[in-house]
Amino acid sequence: MFEPESIIYAAAGLAVFAAALLPRLLMRAPVSMPMVFFGAGILIFSFAPDLPDPDPIAYSDVTIHLSEVCVIISLMGAGLALDRRLGWKRWSTTWRLLGIAMPLCILGLTLMGMWVLGLGVASALLIAAALAPTDPVLASEVQVGEPSESEEDLESEDEVRFGLTSEAGLNDGLAFPFVYLAILLSTVGLAPSAWFPEWILLDVLWRMTIGCAFGFGMGKLLGRIFFRTPLRSVRLANYSEGFVALAATFLTYGVTEAVEGYGFIAVFVCALTIRSGEQTHGYHGVLHSYIEQLERLLTIVVLVLLGGAVARGLFEGLRPLEVVVAVAFILLVRPVFAWLSLARTRTGPRERGVIAFFGVRGIGSVYYLSYALSKGEFAADAATLWRIGALVIVMSIVIHGITAAPVINALDRARQRKARDDGDEALASVTPV
Repeated sequence: MFEPESIIYAAAGLAVFAAALLPRLLMRAPVSMPMVFFGAGILIFSFAPDLPDPDPIAYSDVTIHLSEVCVIISLMGAGLALDRRLGWKRWSTTWRLLGIAMPLCILGLTLMGMWVLGLGVASALLIAAALAPTDPVLASEVQVGEPSESEEDLESEDEVRFGLTSEAGLNDGLAFPFVYLAILLSTVGLAPSAWFPEWILLDVLWRMTIGCAFGFGMGKLLGRIFFRTPLRSVRLANYSEGFVALAATFLTYGVTEAVEGYGFIAVFVCALTIRSGEQTHGYHGVLHSYIEQLERLLTIVVLVLLGGAVARGLFEGLRPLEVVVAVAFILLVRPVFAWLSLARTRTGPRERGVIAFFGVRGIGSVYYLSYALSKGEFAADAATLWRIGALVIVMSIVIHGITAAPVINALDRARQRKARDDGDEALASVTPV
């Protein structure tokens, strides 16, 4: 008879092999790696009743910290992968998605939560803030790839992959003020005098400023250590040790959070700042590769547990109206507001539509929900909030997972044809992935 522990080890080994092979095997297929591991979680926990119930409410601390680590590692990877230099015009797609689309999505889903689902203001705002950010973890199929070492490629990232990657990198942190506002409303009430001063001074101004400042400072410091310190024995870029990216992630996040700043913002800004130093150095690829592999392993764990939670009854009590709200958010609210936010930009109609549609929801939403439920007074709505949040995430995994590869490949082919017609041989020779 097989020991349960040996089965677990064997399954873990098989999962790691699958994590290495699936992104390549599924590159052109209408199936994504998150779909496979989410489905695996449902099967494992359905046919292994002796396994503990992965209930995110019962195991809130585990849910918080596991999703937190997964997100900050993904943010570091996203920042290291972006080749485009920072600039208002260069990043106009990003600013519009963050400053127009995301607040409108929060407002729209808050109103639906109140008017359609009958939630209180605090609970409706919480689910809206948790689901508003595009996820940096589960959106790999529509994000930029490895950092480039070519000076000619630094400004050539296509707008779809750049826009979705940069949006996902920053909006996880920028959604936090709305999560804190929901927590405050649940604990001190709706009177503005009870929550507005603390929210605007601490949760908006202080935390965002500290997040940006500490991220930039840590990035400058680490970039100097990596590439420019006079002591060659300390210059880490000479040794190609990728795990240093993990040290940079945890150090930046920990220091920023210790002084009440937004660690999510700090980690992404730190990665961008490191990337801006010695942009064509091959060490960026080493750092990014390590982070990408670690992110993939953690994502497997979270997705299997999410599938297990669904198999064990996370959707129990699901109402038709909750399904309607989830469908409307994925297929209507996010696409429409993102489309409107990109009006009169340099994105063409195809690119604009793809960016608007692929607002992938995922592990960042898991973190926000679990964090807020542990800090605020949401006990009466906890099960409802988890049902809605998990349903939107699962729908995003399936819908965006099925469509990502075909749509992105079709867009690449269209871009390639246009480049060939325009005589751009370099872009025309690029093979769609």
